[in-house]
Amino acid sequence: MFKDAFSFYGRIRRTEFALTYIFYFFCLFVIGIFVENGQEWAGIFILFPFYLLIVQGIKRCHDRGNSGWWMIIPFYGFVMLFGAGDYGPNEYGDNPKGFGNEPFQDPFEIKSENTKNETENISETSSGN
Repeated sequence: MFKDAFSFYGRIRRTEFALTYIFYFFCLFVIGIFVENGQEWAGIFILFPFYLLIVQGIKRCHDRGNSGWWMIIPFYGFVMLFGAGDYGPNEYGDNPKGFGNEPFQDPFEIKSENTKNETENISETSSGN
């Protein structure tokens, strides 16, 4: 969790997004206390948690298969918080839960190595007759 927290690339789960929101509101509360006590310069420190919230929101949009610009839609934050992400990999990366990331393997596909061995076995048995 929280790998590449400052990068705009990749996907994150709902849990990581919710923890980022909690961290943002905690920082907002603490900085608000400083500003109320006459230290207005402390308001500049809200830029760091705000940047982190934007970056994590973009990654959450990616998990749902959407561009990061979808964050500007009103109330889309609720969808990001409560909506499930795409199953398996999408254009933004692998599923952060790990479900569906394995490539599909057809159980009826004949592997080339097996085909080569079977061909050799057939030729040996046919020459032996």
